[in-house]
Amino acid sequence: MRELVSRRWKILRVVLFALAAWILLAWGLGFALVVRAPLERADALVVLSGSATYIERTQRAAELYSEGRAPKIILTNDGQQGGWSNAKQRNPFFIERAREELLRLNVPAQAIEEIPHALSNTHEEAVELRAYAARSGLRSLLIVTSAYHTRRALWTLRRVFNGSNIEIGMESPPTGQQTPRPSIWWLTPSGWRFVGGEYLKLVYYRLNY
Repeated sequence: MRELVSRRWKILRVVLFALAAWILLAWGLGFALVVRAPLERADALVVLSGSATYIERTQRAAELYSEGRAPKIILTNDGQQGGWSNAKQRNPFFIERAREELLRLNVPAQAIEEIPHALSNTHEEAVELRAYAARSGLRSLLIVTSAYHTRRALWTLRRVFNGSNIEIGMESPPTGQQTPRPSIWWLTPSGWRFVGGEYLKLVYYRLNY
């Protein structure tokens, strides 16, 4: 009987240790994806398209705009449509919803610019933004995207903008809004999509770009 109890306690300790180790590892994996590149002032803010996460991204961009960090906000377009709108009687594109959210947050219409054609991934956004910045004479861009996207986005943008003499900054909204916190991302399917999926994309980008 004592041997059975002792064996069960050993198993329990192993399970608890493994769980604690995984929680620490998972937290580290989530936290490692989040980076910043401070830029006190830029020629423009850029909100990278993110479909369902457009709310947290546009809210952060509106905050930065209100702080006077840049005179305008540029929206990129992923070509994706959201849910049905009774007002529009159609499924609006997320870039439309992002613009509407910025207007709701008191960003003036004349301060919002759009890259109208659809871009399918972060690399395409970076390439288009470099061309757009060159055409517009922009010398600095402050990028706004979701927290877990920041590491890949910053790596991609710096790689694409290399040699352009255009300065790139990076900001993100805090986790816990439309994305889960680093301590609990692994408890939800969306967390695995945001964090687990991001590591797969990081590997892909390093191999292909």
